Amino acid sequence: MLSPMNINHLLQQLVITAPPFLFALTVHEFAHGYVAYKLGDPTAARLGRLSLNPMKHLDPLGVLAFFLTKIGWAKPVPIDARYFRNPGRDMLLVALAGPGINLALAVASTLSAKVIIFASAGLPAFLVLPLLQMTVASIWINLMLAVFNLVPIPPLDGSRVLSSLLPSHMARSYARLEPYGFIIVLILFYTGLLPRLIMPIVSFAQNLIMG
Repeated sequence: MLSPMNINHLLQQLVITAPPFLFALTVHEFAHGYVAYKLGDPTAARLGRLSLNPMKHLDPLGVLAFFLTKIGWAKPVPIDARYFRNPGRDMLLVALAGPGINLALAVASTLSAKVIIFASAGLPAFLVLPLLQMTVASIWINLMLAVFNLVPIPPLDGSRVLSSLLPSHMARSYARLEPYGFIIVLILFYTGLLPRLIMPIVSFAQNLIMG
């Protein structure tokens, strides 16, 4: 049974992590849709997914997984490669857009945290500390999303990256995994193999950008 102290701690963690997590997920999916749109694919825009509204992109299971285990995901933005002039190259650009924007947000959050620390002299701690904690959480969350999504298992972005680099006959064989990809991700997730794979990479990247 959770004590009042534990409940209070969980609520504080939720308040600190929920805004940067929702923002990171939203911008990640928006980046996919925006790059696809610029390359000629209107699918995301037609379905209302070219949006910065978090409700358009949330996957309830992915959100729950994040708050339970610190690894989460959103609903993938639909992409139709038939609209692309150069499907292989354009799909690669679309796939990298999401992790790329998360890496950029992690760097921006690092710079923001340093600015907050520098400019916080003399300000009340109850104002500065929550903002600083949220900014530091944003660094970790964006790195987690970038690394997690680059795992080459459908429907994660890494599978699109790998597929665009493979010869066409190998890419077609690889694409047959897609109906089972989410099941594979869940198995790796709940057996602990996926966290053990990506968490050291996330920690290394965080130490690297934070200096």
